[in-house]
Amino acid sequence: MRTGSISALSSSGFHRLVYHEWGSVENDRVVVCVHGLARNSRDFDDLAQALARDYRVVCPDIAGRGHSDWLSPASAYQIPQYMNDMAALLARLNIDKVDWVGTSMGGLIGICLAALPNSPIRSLLLNDIGPFVPRAALQRIADYLEDRRFDSIEACEAWLRQTYPALGSLSASQWRRLAQTGTRMLEDGSLALHYDPAIAENLRLSSDEDVDLWELWQQIRCPQMLIWGEASDVLLADTVARMGQENPAMQLLSLPGIAHAPSLMDPPQIEAVVAWLRSHQHR
Repeated sequence: MRTGSISALSSSGFHRLVYHEWGSVENDRVVVCVHGLARNSRDFDDLAQALARDYRVVCPDIAGRGHSDWLSPASAYQIPQYMNDMAALLARLNIDKVDWVGTSMGGLIGICLAALPNSPIRSLLLNDIGPFVPRAALQRIADYLEDRRFDSIEACEAWLRQTYPALGSLSASQWRRLAQTGTRMLEDGSLALHYDPAIAENLRLSSDEDVDLWELWQQIRCPQMLIWGEASDVLLADTVARMGQENPAMQLLSLPGIAHAPSLMDPPQIEAVVAWLRSHQHR
């Protein structure tokens, strides 16, 4: 794994955006993996290692998460800002075309980018996210994003296990890695989750409305795959059905009993992602 950073621009100035990278920098087949709202790039360690033999894999920490800078004011945490940051990242890395893997928020960013004219997205893989998210799910997420403190890595791991039931099949070492990469140490020695608490504040202010991107979804022409946790409250069955109706060529992987969002760390999920990306390798 290599770590790099770029300088990106918001309305209040420049901010540092950190990314992790696997595979050969000479490889012009690039996969960009973008994490969910309160997560970070290290969620993709297992998938990136599996892909690195065939691809250059780039996993950014979206602003306010992981090792990237926090933004000010809180209202700066919006999809258009993330889109601009991703465009700056691709330009800095001299990447013209990418295969996009997006979990939850990372998928929403991918939908918005893929719908644009001359989009760099060559194929779009969405992990438990679609063009419609009900406000009830947004409000639930806002509730658990409060600014938490833990006195040990074990306490953080216990909270993660309780909060992310969709990840129940992970190994003990994977849970420990999620806790270690998902926390930051404070001056008093306690641990906090590795994101800006203002993200939660911003979500609470906007969670009284559904996310509705159907108009953008209809503009996307690249190949698409959808991974759906059938117990998800973020990606509803009606949304999945409509996505398939509007794009019958979309490949669907349904995971019974899995809530939001599948980990992409289980070997069967990793194998499905690798196989689908390879199937579009020469397009």
